[in-house]
Amino acid sequence: MTAGADAARAGGGGRPKAILFDWDNTLVDSWPVIHEALTATLVAFGLEPWTLDETRRRVAESMRNSFPDLFGDRWEEAGKVFYQRFGAIHLKSLRPLPGAERMLAELNEAGVYLGVVSNKKGEYLRSEAAHLGWDVYFGRIVGAFDAERDKPAPAPVEMALAGSGVRPGNQVWFAGDAGIDLECAVNAGCVPVLVRDSAPEPGEFRAHPPAWHFAECLALSNHVRRL
Repeated sequence: MTAGADAARAGGGGRPKAILFDWDNTLVDSWPVIHEALTATLVAFGLEPWTLDETRRRVAESMRNSFPDLFGDRWEEAGKVFYQRFGAIHLKSLRPLPGAERMLAELNEAGVYLGVVSNKKGEYLRSEAAHLGWDVYFGRIVGAFDAERDKPAPAPVEMALAGSGVRPGNQVWFAGDAGIDLECAVNAGCVPVLVRDSAPEPGEFRAHPPAWHFAECLALSNHVRRL
């Protein structure tokens, strides 16, 4: 666990009332599925497929924010190809990250409101949560196209907290594995939390530094219990 920049740390020192999680590669390992569906889409449109490392580096934004740059005016058609392949394989290939379920159960038992804000299409996101039996932990599960704008806009954060009695602010943590998650946290006025095995590289998140870094899920819940 490492602290981030002074400004972020100042807002991230107290016990959170709510934690919003990114989904892919924060709670579940989904890179192989995303890569397979994206490869099928690129090939179908006569484009050079990416390596898995390229997929990891380049995929972060939602489809409606990223596909127009890749496929131009045919981006919605490409989206249908992507989701046709993705829908056929995503549930059987779903793999929870180590400690994720125990973390969610411990935080839920401790009375922390939990939600999900992801750039995965909402219907697939909620079907995955239900498949794992994790939907019971979350007040709201918000995916791409559910809000008027997708992450990193603050709209899905506000939707995920609706009805919880908690407003965006320094008692809400946004936990994710990528810069877009930290950016979304800052945009919504919440505490940015990085959850991934590798520590931030110098200057990696200069614009939106994390208040905390946890190398794995249980480190986060253990820290919250100590607050």
